[in-house]
Amino acid sequence: MNMIDPWGSSIIDYDKLTQQFGIKAFKDVLEDIPNPSKLMTRGIIFGQRDYKNIADCLENKKNFATMTGMMPSGRMHIGHKMVVDQLIWYQQMGADLYVSIADMEAYAARGISKSKSRELALEEYIANYIALGLDVTRDNFHLYLQSENDSVKDLAYTIGKKVTFSQMRSIYGFDNSTNIAHIYTPLLQVADILHPQLEEYGGPKPVVVPVGPDQDPHIRLTRDLATKFSEEYGFIEPSATFHRFMTGLTGEKMSSSKPKSAIYLTDSIKDATKKVKSAKTGGRESLSEQKELGGNPDECSIYELLVYHLVDDDSKLEEVRTKCLNGEIMCGECKMCAADAIEDMFEDLDAKRSDAHELAQTLL
Repeated sequence: MNMIDPWGSSIIDYDKLTQQFGIKAFKDVLEDIPNPSKLMTRGIIFGQRDYKNIADCLENKKNFATMTGMMPSGRMHIGHKMVVDQLIWYQQMGADLYVSIADMEAYAARGISKSKSRELALEEYIANYIALGLDVTRDNFHLYLQSENDSVKDLAYTIGKKVTFSQMRSIYGFDNSTNIAHIYTPLLQVADILHPQLEEYGGPKPVVVPVGPDQDPHIRLTRDLATKFSEEYGFIEPSATFHRFMTGLTGEKMSSSKPKSAIYLTDSIKDATKKVKSAKTGGRESLSEQKELGGNPDECSIYELLVYHLVDDDSKLEEVRTKCLNGEIMCGECKMCAADAIEDMFEDLDAKRSDAHELAQTLL
């Protein structure tokens, strides 16, 4: 069995992933979800662990929480927007939101200071969360730094009692060269996920964690430890959903460390639209060939932008797909439509970002 590295994996074969690690198909629970989001209905959220508990809460309006975290180590790009979209949807569905700034993990894994983590988290991430539409003023929104949350740190220490180095090595691939702080950080991740169930936060409740598949090792460890500490704390095994990674504009995985692959949310409108117009598509080598054979939207970063972020109307999206497959639309036309939509999105973000920055600074 291959290992998944939460700090470096680039997973593409989602079918193989579900088979190897037991992630269930999200489509199996889709019909049980009232008013599912477009990320769910379009298959962008492809997998789940134990989502039936959350579907029950959604259907019967029971109390539940959504937990996510960020390790601030670079600029926020449009691929990260998927997590924000999910948080907004869960907030609309009545969930309590918990957002961890993983400053201790950032220091252990990347050498980023706590002060720099705080700065990046508020100015780069949280400001964009707000500009994208997340309401951080609600009582059900909880933002914290790992290093300043005693409940999380104390819980991480406690659950470490039932974890051995052999387990950590088998899950994460740690070896003798791994620093001890890095080995400790998964316990902080587990504590982040479980602490909304502590009595001081309202007691045991279903919790869902929306993640990319590279974070599944943390989910598996957390579910195991929730069971081991269920008698002491009453923990319910947390649920998880898994979303696909966005393809980069160059055809590889979109990454903050590869500027040409990503549209950063703080890019200028000019730079963002320029990147769209030069992005890799699923088109043929010539116009005549594309008219005859059609394009391949499933290998097109432009079409992916439309699916993930830029087109809300499913019928319009299907029309674009059909015309592409039939050779009725050329890549240049698609790029212009996507560039126009990106321009509208970034104009809206720019208009909201100043107030968002100001509000973000008041949260910690």
